[in-house]
Amino acid sequence: MPRLSRAEVFKFVVAFGIPLGVLLMPSDWIPLDNLTIIQHRLLAIFLLAALLWVLEPVPVFATSILIIALELIMISDKGLNWFREGAPGHDFGELIKYTDIFSAFSSPIIILFMGGFALAIAASKYELDNNLARVLLKPFGTKPKAIMLGLMLITAVFSMFMSNTATTVMMLALLAPIVASVPKGDTGVKALVLCIPIAANTGGIATPIGTPPNAIALQYLTGENAISFIDWMAMGLPFVVVQLAFSWWLLQKLFPAKQQEMILKLSGTFQKSWRAYTVYATFAATILLWMTTSLHGMNSYVVAIVPLAVFTLTGIMGKEELKLINWDVLWLVAGGIAIGLALDKTGLAEAVAHAVDYDTLSPVAVVLTLSLICWVMANFMSNTATANLIMPIAAAVATSMESLVAVGGMQGLLVVVAFSASLGMILPVSTPPNSLAYSTGLIESKDMAKAGIIVGIVGLSIVYAAMLILT
Repeated sequence: MPRLSRAEVFKFVVAFGIPLGVLLMPSDWIPLDNLTIIQHRLLAIFLLAALLWVLEPVPVFATSILIIALELIMISDKGLNWFREGAPGHDFGELIKYTDIFSAFSSPIIILFMGGFALAIAASKYELDNNLARVLLKPFGTKPKAIMLGLMLITAVFSMFMSNTATTVMMLALLAPIVASVPKGDTGVKALVLCIPIAANTGGIATPIGTPPNAIALQYLTGENAISFIDWMAMGLPFVVVQLAFSWWLLQKLFPAKQQEMILKLSGTFQKSWRAYTVYATFAATILLWMTTSLHGMNSYVVAIVPLAVFTLTGIMGKEELKLINWDVLWLVAGGIAIGLALDKTGLAEAVAHAVDYDTLSPVAVVLTLSLICWVMANFMSNTATANLIMPIAAAVATSMESLVAVGGMQGLLVVVAFSASLGMILPVSTPPNSLAYSTGLIESKDMAKAGIIVGIVGLSIVYAAMLILT
């Protein structure tokens, strides 16, 4: 049996020791008002998840399975009997239905991932990815930094008008033949893989429909505070351009390519069998359906089941191809969904958001506080769920604080919060594009954390600077 190194032992001690200490700690010692016993337990589970995902002493998908198991045992209505009883004199809270926790693995986002994996597998089998990469990336030449710029620009533009998850699926399919041409051990591969989720997460900020937090913000921006599509783009597009330029430079510094030129082995022609034509048509139809949701009414989750059905029915995907689906990534995503669901259902996320007394803060401090809370939470749970939680608080604070006019009023506050939600991307579970990029097996969670933290902090700094200069 191999011996653990000191570093690995340290990771285990930190990852399990801190959450255990929180679990055993009296709730009165925790700086959150009136924490229930259920919330107290979930806080320990949340810290365990965060530490295991960051330190990675065990595989990240194993952490997700552990989180689901702990939630079922400790905070569900069908958990261990001992955990279904509270201490006398303490608010126990409400147990979560065990079926809600199990539903994390049947979430629509899981189906979206499966549809995306089906497209990628079929595209690779019939060399569609190779041929599309040859067509789309040819104008960008052969230098690694130019190819990365091409990938980022294409990804960002698509993400402005369609699901960033769907965009990432498509772009990672293009990336596969490019990576195949890179010598093993070249750190530049990590930059190529990471540039796609960063561009997908960032690109959606440019338009009101690009990412759910933007749409949620617009629900509260009505009447005199309303922002038009063009006005939003006037704010979002310059930010996206600056942020992408910085991210492009950063990835080159963090993960430099060892070769000056990347000779892409992208020769070949489109196959002409009936199955190949079926793949081409299904790929095009799926992307078109993703881009025209407002016309046909099917959201991206419903559309995602179409390629899976078509490919299995026609024999394009059989038993062997189904085995190629990244089930470890689906478990990883399910764990993220489960922790987000529990944070919402138990009220712990709301307790964290309300832990600050906003009345005692200056206008700038209010914006910074809500923005940072939103960014931190978005790194560990869905940015849509985070925005749904924080936006009502931000809108209420903006309505009651006339002094916020100094920093753009309700418009300024809600736009900053929306941008902050989209900048949360430090972990594989932070966003679906991150999870998909991690599924390639070409990057580690520490690579994503290194780039995500810097990109997030710099992005927030740009947003704050623009707010102070323009108001």
